[in-house]
Amino acid sequence: MRKFLFAILIIAVSFNSNAQEKDKKSNIQEYTPSKLLDKGQVDIKWFNNLYTQTESTFSNAKEPRQTFFTSSLDIFTGVSENSKLNVGLLLEFRSNVIGDRDAFDVFKFDGERSSARSGLTSFAPAIKFNPLKNVGNFTIQSAFHIPLVDNETEHGVFLDQKGFIFQNRFFFDHTFPGNKWQIFTELNTEFNFGKSEDSFANNSLGLTPGVFLSYFPSNKFTLLVLAQHNQRLDLGNDFSQNYTALGGGAKYQLSDILNIEALYTNFVDGSNTGLGQTYNIGLRWLFN
Repeated sequence: MRKFLFAILIIAVSFNSNAQEKDKKSNIQEYTPSKLLDKGQVDIKWFNNLYTQTESTFSNAKEPRQTFFTSSLDIFTGVSENSKLNVGLLLEFRSNVIGDRDAFDVFKFDGERSSARSGLTSFAPAIKFNPLKNVGNFTIQSAFHIPLVDNETEHGVFLDQKGFIFQNRFFFDHTFPGNKWQIFTELNTEFNFGKSEDSFANNSLGLTPGVFLSYFPSNKFTLLVLAQHNQRLDLGNDFSQNYTALGGGAKYQLSDILNIEALYTNFVDGSNTGLGQTYNIGLRWLFN
């Protein structure tokens, strides 16, 4: 009888523990881009984007392949007692190839002058804050991007913009009852400035609204779909641009501090733009 009661107790404790674990939110549920860090927490995100195209709005025929790889490292930490302010640093590395080279040639970093360029292209000090006292899931991230490239294009190969960017990203999310569905929205604004002859983008304003809908089969796994639109407004550089991208992906919580995500997007329409696809993979570490 004692053994039977002991077994029931073990089962009850185990069931309760599993139920609590199931109800507990994982980092991918709790720490969306709208969530600020507590003081002393450190958030490191390494995100890799490979964009490749053989079509554009500039022609009606298939074009030689161009591929642009961007690897970004974002580091933030909480600095305020009331979790209202984070500070961080953003770094970007790029590798681009043209001339119908294979998409994976961006990982060769061969520096072939007529068809490839690569290097660390910009860095940005950044802050992230909550402007509304009663709306904790609305935050703003402001960053000032400083270019590290000498020339935007060399020997016909574009690397990155040679201009300063004042960027503001507005984040908001909402989790529906039951913690199975979550919607996340973003408005990214980028004011590009510098000498007009240095960059096609200088003296323009980029506006990129986006919406992400996530479904959580479990607290450690999510499937998502997304839609984004980019509109570049001419503020004196005689160049405007827009594109719309649709896609989807997944995230998985590998451990208490590490998660992984994979995304795919397709540029479905636009003007003065390529019509390619992006393949993305990212890792995120969150230390308490």
